[in-house]
Amino acid sequence: MRIVVIGGTGHIGTFLVPRLVALGHEVIVLSRGRSRPYQFAGGWSRVRTVQVDREAEDAAGDFGERVARLDADAVVDLICFTEDSSRQLAEALEGRVRHLLHCGTIWAHGPSGAVPTTEDAPRRPLNSYGIQKAAIERDLLGRAHDGRLPATVIHPGHISGPGWVPINPAGNVDLSVFQRLADGERVALPHLGLETLHHVHAADVAGVFLAALAHHSVSVGESFHAVGSQAATLRGYAEAAAGWFGREADLAFLPWEEWRRDVPADQAAITWDHLSNSQHCSMAKAERLLGFRPRYSGLEAAADAVRALVDAGRVVVAGAETTPTE
Repeated sequence: MRIVVIGGTGHIGTFLVPRLVALGHEVIVLSRGRSRPYQFAGGWSRVRTVQVDREAEDAAGDFGERVARLDADAVVDLICFTEDSSRQLAEALEGRVRHLLHCGTIWAHGPSGAVPTTEDAPRRPLNSYGIQKAAIERDLLGRAHDGRLPATVIHPGHISGPGWVPINPAGNVDLSVFQRLADGERVALPHLGLETLHHVHAADVAGVFLAALAHHSVSVGESFHAVGSQAATLRGYAEAAAGWFGREADLAFLPWEEWRRDVPADQAAITWDHLSNSQHCSMAKAERLLGFRPRYSGLEAAADAVRALVDAGRVVVAGAETTPTE
C-alpha cells in the first residue's frame, strides 16, 4: 500500500515508519522538518519526506486536500490535536482513502473508574487535550459507522522509550527525580503515591497501528488502547526505578499543597494532570480483535527510556550498576 504518515518523525513514527517499509509499503512522511527520528533504523532512505506546516495549512483550509492528493491507500495521523483540524482532513479523505488511523490518547477517558478501563467506558475528559481528542474520536467513529470514512482511533498511554524523558514517578518530566533516586536521596511524592501511571513503549504503540492496518475489516469503526501490559502507582514506580540503580527508594509522602511548594510551577501542573487522570487501561480488546499483546509492561517501557538517559549521560550513576529492564 501507499501509506502517508503525518508526523512520522516523532516518538511513534520512529518505530512505525521503518516497520511499514520492511513490510513492503510505500511510505510518505509529512513533517515540519524540525525533528529527526529518534533512531535511524533501516528503511528511512526509502521514505519520501514532505515538509509541511500543518497549522498554517489548516488555517488556510489547504491541508486536507494536500493529503488527499497524495492518493494514499491509508493515512496515519499522529499529530492532530483539534476537532477542526481532524474534520478538515476527514472531509477531504471521504471516498478517497481505504483507511484513516488517528492517534488519540487515554486522557480522552478522563479518570479511570472501574479498572482496567475498557474502550467502551464513558468519556469524561478533564483537560482541553482530552476533550479535543474525545471529540475527534466521536466524529471519526461516527463517520466510520455511517460508511463515510473507514477510520480507526488508537489511544496511547504515556509514551516512553529511548530518546526522550518519560513521565517520572512524581508524574512530571523533571530529570532530577531520576537523579535523586540514582543517588539514593529522598524523593517526595504527592498524596500517598497511589495514583497510577500507564506507560507504553513507542514500539508497542507502533505495533497497535500495524495490527489495526493488518486487520482492517475489524478495526474500522473501533478505538483501541495502546498501553503497557501493566500500569503502576507512583510509589511502585519510584521503588522500581530506585532498584534500576541498585538502590532502595527513600520516599516521603506529602499533602498536595505542601508538595507543590517545592516544585517548579510548570512541573507541578504536569503532575496534577497525571494525578487527576490516574489511569489504568485494558489491552484486552486489542488482543481479542487484532491479536496484539504489548511486549513491554509500563515499567519496562519507562526503564528502557531511563537506560537511554543513563547511556547519554543525562542521568549519572556512580558506583551502581543499572539494570533498567528488570
